[in-house]
Amino acid sequence: MTATTGQEGLDQLLDLLDLEQLEVDLFRGISPEASPLRVFGGQVAAQALVAAARTVEPERHVHSLHAYFIRGGDPRRPIVYQVERVRDGHSFSTRRVLGIQGGEAIFSLSASFQLPQSGLEHTVAMPAGIPDPETLPGLGTREHVNSNGFLARMPPTLDIRLLDEPVWTEDRMATDEPVRAWMKAHGRLPDDPVRHVCLLTYLSDLSLLGSVVARHDLSTAQVQMASLDHAMWFHEPFRADEWLLYECWSPVASGGRGLAQGRFFTRDGVLVASTMQEGLARLPRRRA
Repeated sequence: MTATTGQEGLDQLLDLLDLEQLEVDLFRGISPEASPLRVFGGQVAAQALVAAARTVEPERHVHSLHAYFIRGGDPRRPIVYQVERVRDGHSFSTRRVLGIQGGEAIFSLSASFQLPQSGLEHTVAMPAGIPDPETLPGLGTREHVNSNGFLARMPPTLDIRLLDEPVWTEDRMATDEPVRAWMKAHGRLPDDPVRHVCLLTYLSDLSLLGSVVARHDLSTAQVQMASLDHAMWFHEPFRADEWLLYECWSPVASGGRGLAQGRFFTRDGVLVASTMQEGLARLPRRRA
């Protein structure tokens, strides 16, 4: 069997995000053949955003999304995305998307799109002392990652360089420091901005909730985790096939849930997107 190259894997992911249109405002998406037991949350969010963007004028770019993961999706079955055109104003367009599988809602998303405009501007600086991505090992070169089932099945679609001790390793120590990683598509993307935004939405779900576990002397294998909701704000243009620093941190965990926040910076220090997610984060119940 011929190994899949980075560009081939990226093309397959782009095909995954190229939804089939069934009817006006109705689209269908599928999952990769080699999938975990549940559909990856970043995939559902990215596909739903693709569906929403298909109903908006291309001059209007998404600036925020808010989503809820309602049920775990079955990767063996297609997902139908139903778009509601809530409003088209002079500057903003609002869309709601419902992901449906087997007649039941599994995901909901609200997204807002805006015409380019000018106004007040300020930002924050990228953290200092960040090593270049080329000086860091890729996931496949880390011995403790090669034996991890989820990452071992990950196609060479994404190039991810971790700056810190991975949260899935055993005997790791708790830290109050953010979880950081360089990320980008492993290949070249078309110039269409929608492709880059949707791929970043996919990327954003890979390490965000892990920052909750990072604050404890535990690994992700010891914690029951699942995404509950997800929000993103897009501030500046970017390319998802160029290095982006993803910095994630969890301010609080309580009630069996953990809150995580993240920031994406370009290599030259521009803050291009912010994320927040609440997820299930509880220890498995012990059997009597």
